[in-house]
Amino acid sequence: MPLALPTKKILTLEAARLMAAAAEATAVEHGWKVVIAVVDDGGHALLVQRIDGTQSSSVDTAIGKARSAAAFKRPTRLLEEMVNGGRQAFLSAPGEPVLLQGGLPIEIDGQLLGAVGVSGVKASDDEIVAQAGIDALQRALG
Repeated sequence: MPLALPTKKILTLEAARLMAAAAEATAVEHGWKVVIAVVDDGGHALLVQRIDGTQSSSVDTAIGKARSAAAFKRPTRLLEEMVNGGRQAFLSAPGEPVLLQGGLPIEIDGQLLGAVGVSGVKASDDEIVAQAGIDALQRALG
């Protein structure tokens, strides 16, 4: 019997641009200055976009949130809540996880394609901007 390998969807630059544009539109609508980062399933940057006037520290933070959401396959809000809830042992997790709300994994048909990370305003607002990007991708895919 021949070996069958699964088919893997990948996140394209076109998809990253679509998500970043939707995320930026949401940020601009609210007057929020943010950095938007989109990474692939391995945490490698596909697109990093900084709205004019956003503090420079948000660049690395947005990328870190996206990488963390991809690595742990869950919203970074859950990682932050875990530590804030007293699970200090999670601080020993491998790599350099960013334990701040604002990173969301991108899953399509049960497959992790990557993640979006946003930084620049209140963490809950960062997540709203990231979700706008994911929502736009889902609409575009039908």
